[in-house]
Amino acid sequence: MTTPQHILKHTFGYDHFRGQQETIIQTLINGQDALVLMPTGGGKSLCYQIPALLRAGTGIVISPLIALMQDQVDALTQLGIRASFLNSSLSREQVYATERALFSGGIDLLYIAPERLTQERTLQLLKQIPISLFAIDEAHCVSQWGHDFRADYLQLSLLHEHFPQIPRVALTATADSRTRNEIIQRLQLQSAQQFTSSFDRPNIQYRITPKTSPRKQLLHFLRTEHPSDSGIVYCLSRSKVDDTAAWLSSEGFTALPYHAGQTQEMRALHQKRFLVEENIIIVATIAFGMGINKPDVRFVAHLDLPKSLEAYYQETGRAGRDGKPATAWLAYGLQDVIKLRQMLEGSQGSEQHKRVERHKLDAMLGLCEITSCRRHALLHYFGETPADLDGTTASSDQTPTSIGKAPLIAAHAQGCGNCDNCLNPVRTFDATIPTQKLLSCIYRTGQRFGSQHLVDVLRGESTEKISQFRHEQLSTYGIGKELDKTQWLSILRQLTARGYLNVDMEGFGALQLTERCRPVLRSEERILLREEIPQPKASSRHKQTGNSLAKRVAEANIAEADLPLWEALRGCRRKLAEQQKVPPYVIFHDSTLLNMLEQRPRTLTEMRELSGVGVTKLERYGDAFLEVLREY
Repeated sequence: MTTPQHILKHTFGYDHFRGQQETIIQTLINGQDALVLMPTGGGKSLCYQIPALLRAGTGIVISPLIALMQDQVDALTQLGIRASFLNSSLSREQVYATERALFSGGIDLLYIAPERLTQERTLQLLKQIPISLFAIDEAHCVSQWGHDFRADYLQLSLLHEHFPQIPRVALTATADSRTRNEIIQRLQLQSAQQFTSSFDRPNIQYRITPKTSPRKQLLHFLRTEHPSDSGIVYCLSRSKVDDTAAWLSSEGFTALPYHAGQTQEMRALHQKRFLVEENIIIVATIAFGMGINKPDVRFVAHLDLPKSLEAYYQETGRAGRDGKPATAWLAYGLQDVIKLRQMLEGSQGSEQHKRVERHKLDAMLGLCEITSCRRHALLHYFGETPADLDGTTASSDQTPTSIGKAPLIAAHAQGCGNCDNCLNPVRTFDATIPTQKLLSCIYRTGQRFGSQHLVDVLRGESTEKISQFRHEQLSTYGIGKELDKTQWLSILRQLTARGYLNVDMEGFGALQLTERCRPVLRSEERILLREEIPQPKASSRHKQTGNSLAKRVAEANIAEADLPLWEALRGCRRKLAEQQKVPPYVIFHDSTLLNMLEQRPRTLTEMRELSGVGVTKLERYGDAFLEVLREY
């Protein structure tokens, strides 16, 4: 019998396991259940793929998305692993062929959707074949409090009932304590060993900026930092996705829309182009991204506020899976808060569900307005303190889920060094008097108006609405001329995020005072707020250049003399990928090509020693890459 280490090297081409991978694999080989929480790009798939190959029978992987199954099966097939899937994209003949292969022992790993798994016909099929394990991927989908809830996942407790002797592993990249407990309860994993890796993604730079002119801000971000990179732009609505994709295309980018309102064929085409081609931007709702395996996504941008920190972490985690620098950029404003709260209050959920969702939104707002390290605040939410990261003691005594309830999370002594607040420490100012003026204005206008009108009153503007309600006669009219509109909106946004103001969902987003305002109005509490820094203007339209290539070369420390070989290796990979109809990274990751560039193998034996080169890939592609290396 072979060993996990042998399969890791022989099949996958790697010398060493990462983190807890080896322990998780051994747990499943021994027939025990496991719950695995590991960040995106942390190597979750190996945790069930290797034991499925070592144990007798077929490994059954429950996966929520057809595109995700196809991507995984393509990658495994390239490694010489016999993988297949059962989902609605197959014809009846293809389904029968897959079932015959199962009966004959010709499939190592079978990917299947939860709704198909729960069908009686499928259960009877599985009871007739030897099964090595069950892997429940994206296990947070089982949680009704999660951001990707799938009702079909609720029935997966049947695995324990119908197949009590077969080990099960549930895997997810994002789950707070409530979601983890629900996964355990609903999947009956009370006896499972739990493995929680660090949620930290140190290569991702987190940046959150006030939304002033979002399109100009996004354009500046893309043109100055990612002019030719692959990335994802998330929007809240389908119409905004379509409009944003069309606008980015008019600005010279290759931008494709993706949302649930499109046909399945169009979504599949756009996702395939994103995976296979380079320099593609996908503009999407949250319908896009779960399980996306593209390693070189250099940025994830949000034009609207995510509903929760779980959603934010999951979506930003799609950047930089290759471990190289990536950016998570978010622009948000008060209107985002109002829109999300209106959507929440108008939902059909129970009052308990709404209360939990309000708390999640408050936590998301807390991350946006925090003046200390964003990374440590984000990790703190998932129960991981800075002490877990660097051996020092965290200075915050808050519980992981209380970010949004407190004005600030205490700054960690060292910070992460790779978020906007650490790279450019936030300047604060004493906003007590402006806050008192604002709160008085809200009170004297009857707590019935939104942010724009309140700012107009404070600045003494002459508008039709002010005349209509005779607000020029109020004592607060014109008392805030010392601040401009952007500064007043910033104060409004920060006070809302900190719980001093509520948004009335019964009307049209009117701002109302909360009990927290009393000590402020009595001058018993001092208010320190973030000082807004003017946003840079976007450059005028120009043709996109190859700046991204230059940046990749610099990050990889490629010498100028090696550029021709580097491009030739990438060209060879691209050609092979087109022939195989798979994404280039399925052939070899960039890290493997860099290894070739550095080591210059001359024989198949020498190439076999490179990281990421397994036996099957060596046989299929070794000669092609050796030919390129010989030419240079």
